[in-house]
Amino acid sequence: MRNETRGTVELTLAMVLSGTLGVFVVESGASPFEVVFFRCLFGALALGVYSGVRGFFTGHGFTGRKLGLAALGGAFIVFNWVFLFEAYQATSISLATVVYHTQPFFLVLLGALFLRERISAGKLGWLGLAFLGLVLVSGVRPGETASLKGLGFALAAAVLYALATFVTKRITGVRPHLIALVQVLVGLPLLLPFADFGAAAELGAGWGWLVGLGLIHTGLMYVLMYAAYAKLPTAKIAVLAFTYPAVAMGVDWAVYGHHIGLVQALGVPLIVFASLKVTLAAPARGAAPAPRTGGRAAEDASPVATRVG
Repeated sequence: MRNETRGTVELTLAMVLSGTLGVFVVESGASPFEVVFFRCLFGALALGVYSGVRGFFTGHGFTGRKLGLAALGGAFIVFNWVFLFEAYQATSISLATVVYHTQPFFLVLLGALFLRERISAGKLGWLGLAFLGLVLVSGVRPGETASLKGLGFALAAAVLYALATFVTKRITGVRPHLIALVQVLVGLPLLLPFADFGAAAELGAGWGWLVGLGLIHTGLMYVLMYAAYAKLPTAKIAVLAFTYPAVAMGVDWAVYGHHIGLVQALGVPLIVFASLKVTLAAPARGAAPAPRTGGRAAEDASPVATRVG
């Protein structure tokens, strides 16, 4: 199998897995705080074992500054997950996932605010198009506010994800697997005060879904993504990334019978297309739940921001 073909298969599989994340969250029966806590716990075990077997701890490349940046990015990441999972409950997996994909626009705004990066007229146009799509997708009509709560949670998650990307892309010379490991480890003490272990003890079969979130969606999925990034050109990664919302919407319909209305469906391609254009127009930058960074090995490559839960 050619290198690029293998990378295509790996990234497609990773995005398909990401599209099933919402079902694991909902079926676990746990609150968003418990879900994220145990995702961090089981994910740390998976990433720790993988990194140890691959010998990534040797010459890890961390300095005090890099470790601090990874920890700060981790704080943004874990609370991004909390808000995203709250959005699943307040609205639907489909709508939350689509709104969540406004992340690139917040990253552009952060660059303009903190780095004084110029926002071109073209990007402003795509921002406007995405906002129009957001209004349509929200389904909000005059006098109706029922979907605003879920919309707000998904937007908050997108902002936190953009902040995590903004911070973590400044880490160089460290494998992304190790950055991801630091980030999920940070989540454990951060979420400990909010976790209800009494309720978690009564989840029963829900534990299987929580373990799956850690091992599959925080271990296997990230390993597949990081392996694929080094093999694929930027444009292909950006396009394949939208397998995630497509699968999420399909799974939401198949499992829960949720479907997007006609007006909302008109907004989906506006957000997706505008997000794709902004992503491809941006300079190469790292991102992901543990945003990719420049590093010493091929798997450290990070040509484009791929948004996953």
